[in-house]
Amino acid sequence: MHTKERNTETQTPASTTPVISAPPPDGGLTAWLQVLAGHLIVFNTWGYIISFGIFQPYYQDQLSLDPSAVSWIGSVQICLVLLVGAFSGRLFDAGYFKPMLVVGALLQLVGIFTASVATTYWQLFLSQGLCTGLGCGTIFAPMVANTSTYFAKRRTLAISASACGGATGGIVFPLIARNLLHSIGFGWTMRIMGFVVLAVYAIVLVCVRTRLAPRKAGAFIDTTAFQEVTYVLFAISMFITLWATYFVYFYARAYAVNVLNGSQDDSFNMLIVINAVGIPGRMVPAYLSDRYFGAVNVFLPTVLAMAVCVFAWVGVKTIIDEYIWIIFLGYFGAGIQGLFPATLAGLTKDLSKSGTRIGMIFSVLLGKKEAT
Repeated sequence: MHTKERNTETQTPASTTPVISAPPPDGGLTAWLQVLAGHLIVFNTWGYIISFGIFQPYYQDQLSLDPSAVSWIGSVQICLVLLVGAFSGRLFDAGYFKPMLVVGALLQLVGIFTASVATTYWQLFLSQGLCTGLGCGTIFAPMVANTSTYFAKRRTLAISASACGGATGGIVFPLIARNLLHSIGFGWTMRIMGFVVLAVYAIVLVCVRTRLAPRKAGAFIDTTAFQEVTYVLFAISMFITLWATYFVYFYARAYAVNVLNGSQDDSFNMLIVINAVGIPGRMVPAYLSDRYFGAVNVFLPTVLAMAVCVFAWVGVKTIIDEYIWIIFLGYFGAGIQGLFPATLAGLTKDLSKSGTRIGMIFSVLLGKKEAT
């Protein structure tokens, strides 16, 4: 079933008179520019973060660090992206999207460039883990909320197209690292990544526009959401679903190397494959959702297919098996990642609260990282 959008009442900063917002345009240059901006934001945030695995062997060798200690850097990045969403989502509703975009971009860039000169574990933890995570978290939830305000019938397609930035970034940044890390060194590899991130954010700042009037009043947590059984059940289901999905994502490549005796090249190639199939994995379900069946009716069989993939892991006995398996894993896992924000947006009738509610559920999803 398709979600029908209702007119919503918002408050202007200078008046308490309600302003009736027009229905989402569902297209047009400005709307699609927000999709482009969203794609580039996810490219810079999740695309950069999920590429952390390419640095883990380097940190272990060069700094003689325990693998679990190194993994904390990547874990903190992911946790902060989700945790900060509870606050950045509400600030988006209040009309501070562009200031947050600037602050978040600066934090991420400071994290990347200071990591390029780091020589100890704690320097890397504070720069690449803490600073970068805070920057990405400041931007990500507002991006999802902003895109959702421009679309109703095409909302799933729009948000999934934005989410594909994680796949394109997850291909580009590892390729940069793989080709440059051992030729020009860690420092300049990180700086080149930083310049790529800077150029992308410059494009985002030109493209991004907000549509709804700011909602200045209101708490950071929308307690009325917990009175809606559908919202609560969806939050619980996504906690469980993504808990399992990301557990497999994080350990599939390690399984190939440590259990199946694959090489580091195999591990890297699997990272590229899982991100590459993530593009059709997001877009095909989104098209089916908007064109024929609705987000929920596509989301449920996608989750079921992902569950089958997880159970199929027990049958993976060779590297060839793993390559075949990881194609399906990447496809259906990407479908879940692309569909769940759109499904959540469809559960939010008052779009002026979309940032708050999306930020809230991202904070709930911190549990997915606890799996690792």
